[in-house]
Amino acid sequence: MRILISGASIAGPALAYWLTRYGFSVTVVERAPGLRKTGGHAVDLFRPAMDIVEQMGVLEPVRAKKTGTEWLTMHREGARKPIELELRRVMAAVSDRHVEIMRDDLSEIFHDVTRDDVEYVFGDSIAAMPEKGSGAVEVRFDSGRTETYDLVVGADGLHSNVRRLVFGPESRFTTWIGAYLAVVTVPNHLGLDGRMEGIAGVGRMAAMYGAADMEDARAGFFFRTLEPLVYHHRDVARQKELLRARFEGVGWQVPRLLAELDQASAFYFDSITQLRLDTWSRGRVTLVGDAGYCPGPAVGGSTSLAVVGAYILAGELAAHGGDHARAFPAYEAEIGDYVRRSRTFALGAAKRIVPGTRFDLWALEQGVRLINHLPVTLTRAASKISSKGVRLHDSIALKDYSAFSAAGARSGRTSRP
Repeated sequence: MRILISGASIAGPALAYWLTRYGFSVTVVERAPGLRKTGGHAVDLFRPAMDIVEQMGVLEPVRAKKTGTEWLTMHREGARKPIELELRRVMAAVSDRHVEIMRDDLSEIFHDVTRDDVEYVFGDSIAAMPEKGSGAVEVRFDSGRTETYDLVVGADGLHSNVRRLVFGPESRFTTWIGAYLAVVTVPNHLGLDGRMEGIAGVGRMAAMYGAADMEDARAGFFFRTLEPLVYHHRDVARQKELLRARFEGVGWQVPRLLAELDQASAFYFDSITQLRLDTWSRGRVTLVGDAGYCPGPAVGGSTSLAVVGAYILAGELAAHGGDHARAFPAYEAEIGDYVRRSRTFALGAAKRIVPGTRFDLWALEQGVRLINHLPVTLTRAASKISSKGVRLHDSIALKDYSAFSAAGARSGRTSRP
């Protein structure tokens, strides 16, 4: 059974790993000419995703690439002294098993563990894919070639091409939740090692961090607006213009960071937008990760959700013998509660991460002081009172698919030379 996955970032290679483990023949197509190794930002893997990483046999490579960021120093606009937060205390409250890793590093690890069993096609993208009457999907690529697959999976992110082709315009399914995010690759002129440093004001926040094995650093910008901004997600010049305007006059290192925009090797800018689809499947096509259920970049644990979604989708296809008519609904039912709870959490996080008023800024400072004075064990115990809040990831129980043999599916494997 031949399955095409669009997208080679996180969800795509993770899904490819599990599908090949169950004996399916997998091709991954990626628009970029190769793996993205020049940018990326820090992402979090919480307990369920870490458990999956361990089952994939890549726990040690993931741990070896953790960012190592332990402290946050935050300046406040109008205040003399910065406040410091021991991030270990925060993460202990969120999850008993957690790693922060650069997105590109995680993508490379997943690619490395799958490249011998999966066909990767870089520098191409899906142009059209009408279902054939024979029960297959005929895919025409931008390169002009045509291939036939039994199933197609969109793992191509928030601005998914597969979703657009099958479900319609992105605007039908997106809900802006009030803020924007930018990440820029910059020189590590502060020599940050194990520390993030930044500045916060009403409606905006900027920070800079490094990682244990990175020579450069990342500058992150969050800001609120009353109304959505007008720009195209591929119009980088316009995005930089909007970012400069929003952080004009901010002190600390912000002027120097903004001066790096035009020389930066990588730049990311997007709205903190939530996807809300009633279903992630149509016919022989389904979606996984941010392409189907992004709860909001940087606020909803979308990377962990994508890893878990890939694991469940592959498992349900194996459990139902590749019958998508039964597997896709089972996948949606199994991941649905995690998706809905992640959406709810993201809505609150988007409001808390950037103070909207001076009172919110003051409350954030008091919260940091409280966390710094509470014992880690007490912080962890208090957070466990409700799994609907910060502990939502650790409350997810993974279904065991190990009993499903791949022998039958392997006998029908095919691959394109």
